[in-house]
Amino acid sequence: MTSLVLQERHLRELNDRLLQSDGRERAAYLLCSQAYIKSDPWTNLPRWKYLSFEVLPVPDEDIISHSSQHITWKTDSFVQALRQAQDKGLTVALVHSHPGGFAAFSDQDDSNEPDLVQLAHNRNGDTTRLLSLVLTSSENLIGRCWLNHQEHQPLHLISSVGNRIQLRYPGRGEGDLPGVFHRQSLAFGQSLTQDLSMLRVGVVGCGGTGSAVAMLLPKLGIRQIALFDKDVVEESNLNRLHGATWHDAQEQRPKVEVVARSLTDLGIGVEVRSHQSWIGDPQCRDALKACDVVFSCTDDHAGRLMLNRFAYFYLTPVFDVGLAIEVSSSDPPDINALDGRVTTLLPGHPCLLCREIIDPVIARDETLKREQPEEYEQRKLEAYVIGEGNPSPAVVLFTTDVALMALEELVHRVQGFRGADGSIAQRFRRYHLVEDRRQGARIDEHCPVCAQSGCWGQGDVEPFLDQV
Repeated sequence: MTSLVLQERHLRELNDRLLQSDGRERAAYLLCSQAYIKSDPWTNLPRWKYLSFEVLPVPDEDIISHSSQHITWKTDSFVQALRQAQDKGLTVALVHSHPGGFAAFSDQDDSNEPDLVQLAHNRNGDTTRLLSLVLTSSENLIGRCWLNHQEHQPLHLISSVGNRIQLRYPGRGEGDLPGVFHRQSLAFGQSLTQDLSMLRVGVVGCGGTGSAVAMLLPKLGIRQIALFDKDVVEESNLNRLHGATWHDAQEQRPKVEVVARSLTDLGIGVEVRSHQSWIGDPQCRDALKACDVVFSCTDDHAGRLMLNRFAYFYLTPVFDVGLAIEVSSSDPPDINALDGRVTTLLPGHPCLLCREIIDPVIARDETLKREQPEEYEQRKLEAYVIGEGNPSPAVVLFTTDVALMALEELVHRVQGFRGADGSIAQRFRRYHLVEDRRQGARIDEHCPVCAQSGCWGQGDVEPFLDQV
């Protein structure tokens, strides 16, 4: 199974270059990085996900002839694209337009592309893959991946991510939905539920906000869910951890198992995969890379720091949620702050570092505590790390509402119900002041994540996420 994720800016560039008013076919190359998933958690099979990295136009002087029905160009630029791809460890995708709206590969495409595959193998090696895409005048995209000059497989999903999340796949808009989603389709149309059913969604952290997110995902139509959390249920969790019981706390069952049980018991076809691990554990990587969307509901800085990089490296929308409650020491306490936040992490949006939501020093201390607990305790005594402190206040009303804010953002980016300017990079809700506003932020020009487009869509690198 093979898929492709396009940066929204790359899709715009392809549309601008290839769909021009004269109605002639045009072509470009798209250099793509790879995300190799050794064992997909839902199929247990290997899977390739390609990520757009750079658009290379076919120079006008290389075009031999083109009309509304065909395009022919010299292979010189193709060889140059292959050279760049080999130097950077990337894969070449051929992209050409069908201005007439023919959303299929033509007989001429079927005849010409095997020769280009053979040329790619001669130039870059026998394991070289070649992607091929057709872009229509209605901005529909279809694609396939050539394994060799005789064998290819369709791209089962092509998505573009940015202010909107647009999905293209065979059969979109066709078939009947299960009756359980009938009323949702009356509000948002059939395509939303079908699109959501195509997404593989990860939930990192299964506490108050994470369990609320997870419980609502299947009811929106999402069928494949991955849960990540190392902790077990405790008595103090029961007032806000959706699906947890007194017996779960007494037996200290893993949070992921408790939430997974509740999702499965809904009986509406959800496939849940549970990972009782910290999200940075290497054993979580395949499952994380297999996800199309991730909800970051963890309360540790180290996990957020990793997911912050992951969103940009793997072009995976990450919706990071947070709730801050600050109270006085009086009884009853005075509410000084009761703030909920949803931040969308994607290329083009300021990251959590630029927004000063995560602290690398605290993340360092959390990593030390997890990996070297004795050293952590010693440094804490010597005041080199921050101590444990008191537990943060939490109330189920507000953890659940923040989860709803995050899910609203996902649904808008897929369906667009808020209109053209409805995407919100960071939404901030002050419950005690009855305020709800968008928060802007300035990207630090030296930020190694959101200011450096060279890491956007970089995919698999060693070390993982280029972290030392």
